[in-house]
Amino acid sequence: MNEYRNNRNEIMRFGSSIIACIILFAIMVLVIPPAHADDAPTVTITDYKVSPPVMMPGSLGTISITVKNTASTASVSEKSGQLSPDVYAVVKTTDINVNLQNIHLEGNGINVVTKDFDQVGEIGPGQSLPITFSIQAPDKSGMYYPEVWIDTEGGRSTKYPIPVNVDTPMGIQKQAILIMDSSLTGSVNPGEEVPVTLTVSNAGQILADDVTISIANVSGSVAPKTSDLYHLGTIGPGGQETISLVLLTDKTANPGLVRVPVTIGYTSIDGTPITQPTGIDMMLKGKAELGFVSVDTNPSRLTENGPFDLTIRIENTGTGDAKQVSATVDLPVEGTKEAFIGKITPGNDAPALFLLEGMKGGDYPYNLTISYTDDMGAHTLTRQMNMRVPPSDNSGNIILMLIILGILGFLAYRYWYLPSKNGDGTFPWVKKN
Repeated sequence: MNEYRNNRNEIMRFGSSIIACIILFAIMVLVIPPAHADDAPTVTITDYKVSPPVMMPGSLGTISITVKNTASTASVSEKSGQLSPDVYAVVKTTDINVNLQNIHLEGNGINVVTKDFDQVGEIGPGQSLPITFSIQAPDKSGMYYPEVWIDTEGGRSTKYPIPVNVDTPMGIQKQAILIMDSSLTGSVNPGEEVPVTLTVSNAGQILADDVTISIANVSGSVAPKTSDLYHLGTIGPGGQETISLVLLTDKTANPGLVRVPVTIGYTSIDGTPITQPTGIDMMLKGKAELGFVSVDTNPSRLTENGPFDLTIRIENTGTGDAKQVSATVDLPVEGTKEAFIGKITPGNDAPALFLLEGMKGGDYPYNLTISYTDDMGAHTLTRQMNMRVPPSDNSGNIILMLIILGILGFLAYRYWYLPSKNGDGTFPWVKKN
C-alpha cells in the first residue's frame, strides 16, 4: 500500500512539472513576439523621361526610368524584452535589399524595341538604378501610355504608366522664342570701329518680358565701345526690337572669323527667368599699308653714264600680310626696272632692287608703282620720286687742254713764226754776223 502511494505521488509530481513547462512556454510565446518584417521590400519609379518629348509617327525614341529601393520601409525588426504593451527593451531594424527579377515595358500601342531586363539583381537601401528602353512610335498620332512592370523576388510587382506623345499638341507648353539677327557693314579691319545693328524677334506664341542683351568681351580682341548690357523691355508674339551699338577691335587681333558671345535673357509668362546663348559673327580681314623706308644707290654718288643699282625698301605698317608684292620704276634708262618681292608681314620691310644702265646728268622725276594683294583684295600704290645724276666735272680736262694749247702755240711761234719772220730761223735778239 505504501509503495503504491509513493508511486502515485511521483506520477503526480511529474505531471505537474510537465504542465508547468507547457504553461511557461505559452507565456514566453505570448510575451516575446517573433521577429517580423514591418513591410515587404518594394521599389518605386522616381523619375522618367521620354526622348524626344514629342515623337513623329514611325520615329525612334527612348524611355528612361529611375528605379529606387524604398529603404525606409523595406526593413526587418527584431524585438525582445517587452517592458509594456508597446515598448521593448531591444529593437533591431535591418534594411533589406530588393532583388529585381524582371523589368518589362508593356507597349500598349507603342512598339518596344528593347527586350526585357531579366535577373537585374539587388538594389541596396536608398539606391537607384537607371533603365532605358528603345521604342518606336506607331503610324497613328495620339497619346499612348506604355506601362513599366517591375517584378521583385517573392512575387511582388510594380506597374507604372508613362505618357508618350506622338505628334499631338497635347502637353506641349507654349513659350516665347527669341531670335537675334546681326547686321554688319561689310568686313572688318583690326583696329577699326564696327557699327552693328541687332534685331531681336519673338517667334513664339507668348510674350517675353524684361528682355536683355548682354555682350561679352572676346579675350580683348573685340569689345563693346560703350555699354555691354541693353534692356529691350517686353517683346510680344511676332514683335521685334532693334538696337544699334559699336564694337571695338584690337589692331593686334589675328585676321579670321571671330564670334562675339551674346546672351539673351528674359522672363517667361510664369515668372521663370530664361537665358539663351547666341552670338555676333564677324570676319576680321587684315589690311596691308605699304610705304617706302629708304632709297639708296650703289655707288652712292652717281656719275654720268655710269651703271648703278637702285634699292628701295618697302615696309608694311598695316594689320594684314601684303602678298604678291612687286614694284616698278619708269626711269628713262635701260636695265631691270621691275622687282618682285613676295610677301611682307605687318611691321616688316623688304628691298626692291633695280639694275640700271647709266644716264646723262640731270634731274629725272619718275613713278614708283607698287602692286600687292591682302585680305581686302588687290591694290596698286603709286609714289612720285626724283633722281639726280650729277653732270661730269670737265674742269680738269679744260686746264689740260689749255696747257696743251699753250705748248703747241709756243712751238708754233718758235719753229714756224720766227723763222719765217727772220728769214734765217734765228731769234730776233740774236745778232747777225
